[in-house]
Amino acid sequence: MENFIYSINVTMPIFLVMLIGWFLKQRGMLTESFVAVCNKFNFKVTLPFLLFQDISAVDIRAVFDLKYVLFCAFATSVCFWAIWGGAKLCMKDKSMTGAFVQASFRSSAAVMGLAFIQNIYGKSAMGPLMIVGAVPLYNIYSVIVLTFEGQGGEEDRDIGKIKAACINILKNPIIIAIFLGLVVSLCNIQFPTIVNKTVENMAKMATPLALVAMGAGFEGRKALAKIRPTLAASLIKLVFQAAVFIPIAALLGFDGEKLIAIVVMLAAPATPSCYIMAKNMNNDGVLTASIVVVTTLLAAFTLTGWIFLLKSVGLIG
Repeated sequence: MENFIYSINVTMPIFLVMLIGWFLKQRGMLTESFVAVCNKFNFKVTLPFLLFQDISAVDIRAVFDLKYVLFCAFATSVCFWAIWGGAKLCMKDKSMTGAFVQASFRSSAAVMGLAFIQNIYGKSAMGPLMIVGAVPLYNIYSVIVLTFEGQGGEEDRDIGKIKAACINILKNPIIIAIFLGLVVSLCNIQFPTIVNKTVENMAKMATPLALVAMGAGFEGRKALAKIRPTLAASLIKLVFQAAVFIPIAALLGFDGEKLIAIVVMLAAPATPSCYIMAKNMNNDGVLTASIVVVTTLLAAFTLTGWIFLLKSVGLIG
């Protein structure tokens, strides 16, 4: 029951903020132009500040575990390529492929994940280390699949498309923020209080703005028409990935906080930034928002189940 309350306290406020955004849009307070501007602002400004703050605040050299980081990178890579390959073979509506793949493999590690870990262990060291191993790949792989599967992706897959993907990766503000955060952490750069407070204030805006914009942009009727891919992606996101890689992680000797961070990486809800990137890169925003909403609702139950299972077998304290 305690773990269920933890999960509810993490996931339900997120869902309720999305619901507020949807309600305000129905009342006419929020407009389509607000949603468009807000998505761009989140993608280019607030989310990069959030990731920069999370990574730069941790002494990476003190907690670095190469085996752990490599496992996070390996699991993320296998999940991405397997899901993309499966979607190419099985998905009839190819216009949904990019959104489906991104929302199926990409967890809310920075937003919901760290909050979940901190609910259990307090201040987290393994959470940011998991972010180092997974989040850069989340963004690189997302740029690749959204570039190739966006509008015209099937017809224009050539050298120009590959070049566009590389440019998008290099220009991606989230990837740039992660790189700068690593530099600051590794070099132990200390900023004045005025800089830290400014970064903190910008970072605080990321999650609520992303959730309000996603709720305001959520189109319920269109989402219902895509319920089958939504449920398939939700099962992959919340159950299948964890079922494959958690036993492997346990065999490799990961337990405690490290294993909880791996559970978050594999089985946390799809991140709101999936929606922001899908909308900004001409992919299916309706399907993405639908997957984020459903995985957020179900995560309180599935994450609690994973924690109960790991506690039952003695892998976490």
